[in-house]
Amino acid sequence: MGTMTFGSTCDENEAFKILDYAYEQGIDFYDTAEVYPIPPDISYVNETEKIVGRWLKTKPRDSVILATKVAGPGHGWFSPPIRSGKTSLDRHHIRTAIEGSLTRLQTDYIDLYQTHWPDHGTGYEETLYALDELANEGKIRYAGCSNENTYGLMKSLATAAEIGTLRYESIQNNYSILNRRFEDELAQAARAEKVSLLPYSPLGGGVVTGKYNDDPLPENARFSRYAKMTEERQRKMANRFLNSKTLETTNRLRQLADEAGMSVTVLALAFSKAHDFVASTIVGANTLAQLQESLKAKDVTLTDEVMRKIDKINAEILYPMG
Repeated sequence: MGTMTFGSTCDENEAFKILDYAYEQGIDFYDTAEVYPIPPDISYVNETEKIVGRWLKTKPRDSVILATKVAGPGHGWFSPPIRSGKTSLDRHHIRTAIEGSLTRLQTDYIDLYQTHWPDHGTGYEETLYALDELANEGKIRYAGCSNENTYGLMKSLATAAEIGTLRYESIQNNYSILNRRFEDELAQAARAEKVSLLPYSPLGGGVVTGKYNDDPLPENARFSRYAKMTEERQRKMANRFLNSKTLETTNRLRQLADEAGMSVTVLALAFSKAHDFVASTIVGANTLAQLQESLKAKDVTLTDEVMRKIDKINAEILYPMG
């Protein structure tokens, strides 16, 4: 269960409904981050962890696998709205971040602590030493990375083996029926090294549902808002997710889903979890109804014929998201 809209487009009341329903349906893995909700903004940064923390107090702690993330370094086009934008994956910032997350989440340990995006400038030794300290102190159980490339994943694993620290057990990257770039190289590395992919945006940020194929665009949807923003990062993200290739791919997938007797949401989520390198597909929701539709994919296995038809669509419209 992904939570990145909790505190912005999804208020606490609806978030609790979503979280409770997910829990009742047997979902036990919940993912958040210190910079959530999105789009990142200093006026509500950290709010998602606070909401999840208040909800977590209503459940037995050991019944929940809790994941959160430490922000990576600020870059020219994105400055995290925390620590005055001067973030890094060094010891100081990792320790500062974990203490804040533990307080907001009202817990004394994180099951999976992830680097939100890589810091190739700091060097993996310092990052891994800091994470290893947290594991030895019982503040985290396992570590993972996110938005990492093949070089970074393999470099981190080699460094961990060399210096004798914990390693990244998971990688959380964008992977969906609209964005299959993980299969180019990272899937091979993940399989060989037994690092599990936790795909985010399995619905292509909601694009694959077809809601952006209609005119006018949905008013409160993420990329409708991003397209109107002046910040370079938000506009580029809108263009990446919303373009002629993603919309045409979505049209074809809707037709295929109709033929297969399911919604395109179910089709896309069943596709995401059909791969051997995927451990758990992260599903987000702004409303309880969205989650209920998504969970229809829980027990769906796509036939070989449907998978071949998906491959054909993806081959005819290569890399819709670039």
